[in-house]
Amino acid sequence: MRWQNKEQIATIPMRTVGPVKIISKEVDEEVYLPLATLESPLWATTHRGARVCTRAGGIRATLVSECMTRSILVEADSVADVYAVTQDIQTKKEILQAVVSQTSRFATLVDVHPHIVGSLLYLRLAFRTGDAAGHNMVTLAADHILTWLLENYPALRYVSISGNFCSDKKVSAVNGLLGRGKNVVTEVTISEALCKRFLKTTPEKIVSLHIKKNLLGNIVAGGLRTANAHFANMLLGFYLATGQDVANIVEGSQGIVHAEVRGTDLYFSATLPNLIVGTVGSGKTLPFVAENLALLKCQDQQEPGYNARRLAVIAAAAVLCGELSLLAAQTNQGELMQSHLKLERKETA
Repeated sequence: MRWQNKEQIATIPMRTVGPVKIISKEVDEEVYLPLATLESPLWATTHRGARVCTRAGGIRATLVSECMTRSILVEADSVADVYAVTQDIQTKKEILQAVVSQTSRFATLVDVHPHIVGSLLYLRLAFRTGDAAGHNMVTLAADHILTWLLENYPALRYVSISGNFCSDKKVSAVNGLLGRGKNVVTEVTISEALCKRFLKTTPEKIVSLHIKKNLLGNIVAGGLRTANAHFANMLLGFYLATGQDVANIVEGSQGIVHAEVRGTDLYFSATLPNLIVGTVGSGKTLPFVAENLALLKCQDQQEPGYNARRLAVIAAAAVLCGELSLLAAQTNQGELMQSHLKLERKETA
């Protein structure tokens, strides 16, 4: 069968929910959340979370760090050879940045993490990439660094431009530890009265379910540095609506919920160390994407990187809204299924 090189547009239902109040360095206002999804209850549950969080005073968000990664892989004849290289390149970071600067005015080398396996040398390179998600930017920069390494260390031989230590679109311990993309932590404090009125549950029930489901359940399942109910649902909807590389929800959904009762209030937090988003690059010129980015004020002229950081904070807030609402629903037997039946089951003749 012949491949048809004809571009078409796949239509996915999209709605805007909220608004939700966000308080952070990047956002300090109420923001509407565009979500594209085939799972229609996602709109209602995220909207409910946004509503209660806004009534509670808003979601506080902190962008902890940001870096996009690519790992190059080289080899030599002995461990001694690759170890000598790892020692020497730690003194060459300014030179490596000069190499990176030849590839892009926005790419900045943040760190180099070496890992040796036998005579193989994995170098995980971390970059800042301005307002771009940075997949191509960091690959180009890594390719130039690789060329420089092979020219300056004759003992090395090329293996791959990507050695999977990145780790791109895969669940991994290294991303959970060091982050990939934007590392954002969100938190909200909700009174017992608001929990009962809008979430139909109590702080104690949400915390108990979180412990038994998210924490213990993920241990039973063998989850890797993750403890959440459905981060991927909100991320996929938000990524599709804002023109992101949606395969990055694999590492993006690797996050942790923390919940506790403080006095009579519910403290609820979502940590997402691997949010890979951009406001420029492939897909961002599609009309609906440009409209959504404008709605989110993520196309304003600011210092390089601001728009992408703002987008990451909003994405993390959307995740918290949906996660909180789902956990609340699951504290009540039958509520989750009834909502799906009401919103998704079609009438039959």
